[in-house]
Amino acid sequence: LIKTFDEHRVSSNFKFGVIYQKEGQLTEEDILSNNEESEEFKDFLMILGETVQLQGFTGFRGGLDVCHGQTGSEAVFTSFHGRDVMFHVATKLPFTEGDPQQLQRKRHIGNDIVAVVFQEGQTPFLCDVIKSHFLHCFLVVRRTQKKEEAGGGAFQVSVTAREDVPPFGPGIPDPPIFRDRSHLREFLLTKLINAEISCYKAEQFSKLELRTRSSLLESLRNELFTRSQCMMGDPSLPAVSTSEAGRAASEGSGGFIENFKRAIRVRSHSFENLGVPRKITGNASSKPKKIFHFPFSDKSATLLPDNSARTEVKDQASPQEET
Repeated sequence: LIKTFDEHRVSSNFKFGVIYQKEGQLTEEDILSNNEESEEFKDFLMILGETVQLQGFTGFRGGLDVCHGQTGSEAVFTSFHGRDVMFHVATKLPFTEGDPQQLQRKRHIGNDIVAVVFQEGQTPFLCDVIKSHFLHCFLVVRRTQKKEEAGGGAFQVSVTAREDVPPFGPGIPDPPIFRDRSHLREFLLTKLINAEISCYKAEQFSKLELRTRSSLLESLRNELFTRSQCMMGDPSLPAVSTSEAGRAASEGSGGFIENFKRAIRVRSHSFENLGVPRKITGNASSKPKKIFHFPFSDKSATLLPDNSARTEVKDQASPQEET
C-alpha cells in the first residue's frame, strides 16, 4: 500500500503540444489556424517521433480519440528511455471553419503543460500568445541552416517559462546550436520531460498536488487501520466484500492476513508438541529483534532525484544550469 501510494506520483507517460509558427505570425488565431505543413516542419516532426495513425492505436494516446477520429487521423508518438510520449501537433488536430479561436485544437494544446514551438523566419515568439492556465513552458526551435547548405542542417533552441517554474536541465549549450539530429532529439525529449516535472513545482500545480496528496494519505491511513484491526480479529469490522475476498484468494490461500494467522497457529502447535509454553511471563529476557535497513536511492544513470511530481531524466552529456 505504501509503495503504491508513493508511486502514484511517478508516471511513464507524457504529452506535449507542438505549435507551428510561420513568418509574421504574432497572434494565437494566426498560429492555430495553420493547416499546411512545410517540408522543414515535417522534417522536424520526424526528429521528435513517428507519425502514427490514431485509428486503432493501442499505445499511450495522450487524450486523443483512437476510435472515432474526432481528434484527427494522425499524431506523432515516440518512446524515450522507457517513457511513452504523445505529441499534440496543432496542424494535425481538427480545423474548424469560421472559428478564429480553433477550440478543437486549443482544448488539447491549451491543456498541455509544456509545448514545442517550431518557428520559420525571424518572428519572435511570446509565451503569452497562447492563452492558457496550464501552459507553463515553451521550447522554441528554429532552423538556422538547411540540410542542402554546407555543413548540413542546424537548429537553434531556446526556452521560456513562467517565473515560478524552477530551473531544470539539461542546460542549453553555448551557442545553442544543434547540428546532429540525434543529439537534438535527445536534448529536446530530455528537456521536455524535465520541464513538465519542474512545472509541477509551480504554485498552481503544487497546490493541486498538496490537496491530492492529502486525500491519498487519508485513504492510506484508513486502509492500513482497517487491515490492522482485521488482522487483530476485531469483530466490529464489517465482513469482507466479495471483490476483496476474490482478490485475497487470488493472492494465495486467503492472502497475507490468513497466511499470517495460519503461521501463528502452526507455531503455537509446534511449541505445544515440544512442551514449550505458548506465553512466557516473568523477567525472562529475549533477544532483540534485528532491524534491517534497506538503503534507498532514487539515482541511476538516467534518473535525477525528484521530490515533486515525477522522476526527472538526466542528460549526461549536457551540464546542469538554469533555463
